[in-house]
Amino acid sequence: MTDNSIIGTLIIHLLAALLQLAFWRKTVTQRYISVIAAFLGLVSAATLFYKVYSGGILIMNAANWRAPFGIVFVADLFSSSLVLITAIASLAVSVFSAAGINRARMLYGYFPIFHFLVMGLNGAFLTGDIFNLYVWFEVIIISSFVLMTLGGRKAQLEGAVKYMALNILASMFFLTGIGILYGITGSLNMADLALRIPKVQNQSLVNLTSVFFLLGFGIKSAVFPLYFWLPSSYHTPPSAVAATFGGLLTKVGIYALFRVFTLLFTPDDNLKNLLVVIAVFTIVTGMFGALIKDNIRRLFSSLIVCHIGFMVGGLGMYSKIAMMGAVFYLFHDILVKTNMFLIAGLIRQLRGSMNLKLLGGIYGQYPKISLVIALVLFSLVGIPPLSGFWPKIYLIEAGFDTKKFLLVGTIIIGSFVTLYVIARMWSEAFWKNPSGDERIQDTFASLPQYKKTFLVLPVVLLCFCSIMIGLDAQFIIEIVDRITDEMINTAPYIKAVLG
Repeated sequence: MTDNSIIGTLIIHLLAALLQLAFWRKTVTQRYISVIAAFLGLVSAATLFYKVYSGGILIMNAANWRAPFGIVFVADLFSSSLVLITAIASLAVSVFSAAGINRARMLYGYFPIFHFLVMGLNGAFLTGDIFNLYVWFEVIIISSFVLMTLGGRKAQLEGAVKYMALNILASMFFLTGIGILYGITGSLNMADLALRIPKVQNQSLVNLTSVFFLLGFGIKSAVFPLYFWLPSSYHTPPSAVAATFGGLLTKVGIYALFRVFTLLFTPDDNLKNLLVVIAVFTIVTGMFGALIKDNIRRLFSSLIVCHIGFMVGGLGMYSKIAMMGAVFYLFHDILVKTNMFLIAGLIRQLRGSMNLKLLGGIYGQYPKISLVIALVLFSLVGIPPLSGFWPKIYLIEAGFDTKKFLLVGTIIIGSFVTLYVIARMWSEAFWKNPSGDERIQDTFASLPQYKKTFLVLPVVLLCFCSIMIGLDAQFIIEIVDRITDEMINTAPYIKAVLG
């Protein structure tokens, strides 16, 4: 069914960015525009999700050019769910940014670039054209590079160079794969490609093409051995920027992997085994990285890598239960990882540092804030019945069903390591006595009340969402069950796009 409201969220964030450019020197006005636009984006995303959930797949043909000749936007349950979760996360980051980003960075265009980035994320989720997906990835890369370098500190520039270099390499692999795919099929529409690829006589070339997509999306997702740019760069920008990166940027790579390797390419046994091996090494390298980190944001960056392996492992097992667990974990991870980096920024306001050796005493001074943070940490670890618990059960069950015992063991060990490093962080930052170091300064107490609210409210919002996902897991399971059905049986997607 055709519905032009599919691109509502894109239009809202585009107009917000353009309007903020008109108020370049008016940072207070930019804050209001950002929060209002993020809220309207959430309303639009929720409306889209409801339409898809109740009525089925929606499409929009750009300029009324019917697929496969024109660019098509497609909202199925997978993409509309991710647009909704992105809207929740971006609203939280927008509110946090109003108090957590200094005026100097705002004058460099922080808010317009932030909304261009969110627009790019939504475009990547909703496009039904493989080259258009590449275009949206470039919008994301350019916007994120600017956000990472705002302020111009040496550490930021070093991190941005690593980030940009690896993402350019990923784009080269992605674009090469697109070129070969177009050469052998004559189409770029993903639904049309799903019909044409099985008819290609040279299937060896098709398999080679799939490797280019795996490399391109693997770099963007930060899987082993292409992950090292992430821990080297995500700790450098402000916490609001790091929250957007940690929660959303790697997940769009995971989304692309699931979309391409269910709709376009069906992995053979060799590719499935390769994905499982990549998942195992990704989990192991991430958890070892987390064990040796004393900086909170570096620790969280390593946990991002570790938990990316859970989702890649779900794709590698390629059973319905495994993909249900991976998609459920994807939803959980976006909200929790966004919140973790916002919490890191809040801790910096409370103590002026994110070095665990210098922290301490936060629970004694701010017990209510600490309890909210504790719930988020429990969700991250996967304490039942919170959001991180249920997808792991599905992944472990799928591992036993498919006899991927090494992956099961790695997921269990990775979960215990996550528990250990989070318990150590809690002990060092919240329970132990204050270090008394001169560098520790509580800037939070001196902030105006509205700034305190803007820093704490997003953490509470995302914490509430994580709790609801865990407590109302049956609804989420129903959604991911329908999503995996659409992944396995692609005929409804193809019919909706091509008619």
